[in-house]
Amino acid sequence: MDDLKAKYLGQIAEAGDENALEAIRVAAVGKKGEVALKMRELGKMTPEERQVAGPALNALKDEINSALVAKKAGLADAALDERLRTEWLDVTLPTRARGQGSIHPVSQATEELTAIFAELGFSVAEGPRIENDWHNFDALNIPGHHPARAEMDTFYMHRAEGDDRPPHVLRTHTSPVQIRSMEKQGAPIRIICPGGVYRADYDQTHTPMFHQVEGLALDKDISMANLKWVLEEFVKAFFEVDDVELRFRASHFPFTEPSAEVDIRCSWDNGQLKIGEGDGWMEILGSGMVHPKVIAAGGIDPEVYQGFAFGIGIDRLAMLKYGIPDLRAFFDSDLRWLRHYGFAALDMPNLHGGLSR
Repeated sequence: MDDLKAKYLGQIAEAGDENALEAIRVAAVGKKGEVALKMRELGKMTPEERQVAGPALNALKDEINSALVAKKAGLADAALDERLRTEWLDVTLPTRARGQGSIHPVSQATEELTAIFAELGFSVAEGPRIENDWHNFDALNIPGHHPARAEMDTFYMHRAEGDDRPPHVLRTHTSPVQIRSMEKQGAPIRIICPGGVYRADYDQTHTPMFHQVEGLALDKDISMANLKWVLEEFVKAFFEVDDVELRFRASHFPFTEPSAEVDIRCSWDNGQLKIGEGDGWMEILGSGMVHPKVIAAGGIDPEVYQGFAFGIGIDRLAMLKYGIPDLRAFFDSDLRWLRHYGFAALDMPNLHGGLSR
C-alpha cells in the first residue's frame, strides 16, 4: 500500500498537463488500475485480513483521487496565470461594426406625410380596424349592391349560426374614421386618417393588407380650389420637387360628388421615375367634394357645411418615392432589399414625439 501511495502521489506531483494526469488516473484508480486490481483480491482474503486491507485500499483510492483533483485545479490556475501574463486587450481600439436597423419605408412615408399635413393644419385621427357595416359602407353612401360589399372583395368577420348582429368587416379603407371623427368632433374639421386596411386582392400592386391615408376638411366655404392647393402642396413637399402639375379627371366615388381621380405629371429616365417633369401622367389618388349624405351621416348639417376628401395609398407613395417596383416586397422577410434600394431612416419627428433614426 505504501509503495502504491508513494508511486502515484509522486507521479501526480510531477504531471505537467491534464493529459498526463488522466493517464495516471487510469493507471491508478481506473477500472483496470492497480488499486482496482488490489480491491479484487479482497475476496481471497480471510475476514480478518479484509477488515484491515479493505479500509486501507479505500483510503488510498480517496487520497489518490483528492490528489488528482488538487493537481488538476493547480494546472488550471497555472494556465490562467499564463494567459493573463501573455494575453492583452487594447481597450482604445474601436468596436466592431454593428448592423444598423432602419425604419420601414411604409412607416417612414407615414411619418413624412403626417408631418407635411400637420404643417397644412391637419390633425391625425385613428379608428378601429374591425368596423361595423354601417361605418364602413352605409354611412359612406355605399349601396348594398356595390361590388366592394361582396365577400370576394371584403373580409367579413365570422358569425356563429343564429348570431343576427350586423356584419363586421376588416375595414376596406380609413374613411370610417372620417365618419367617427365627424360624429365626435362636429364641424369645422380638418383631419387625416392614416392606417392599415384590408381587401381580398394580391398581385404586384395589390396586397390583402395595405396602408391608406385619407383626408377630410369641412367648413362653410371650402371648395375644389382648396382641395387642389392642398394636394399640390403635399406632392411638392413629399416628392421634394419645386413645381408639380396635377391633372384632375372626372370619376365616381359614392362618398364624394363631384369626384376626381388625380394624376401627376412624370417621366421615366433609364427606369427612374421623375416627378413633376416629362410628358407622362400617373394616377396617385382619388378625391372630391364630400357627398351631402356622408356629411349628414356624420351628424353635421350639409346645408351649412361642405368640404373635400381624398384617399392616397401610402404603400404606393413609398414605392414611387423609393423606387420599389413590387408592393409585395414590403412584406418580404428578407430585409436585404432595403439596402438594395439604398433605404435609410430620416432624422425627423415621428407620431410618438421622438425622432425617426
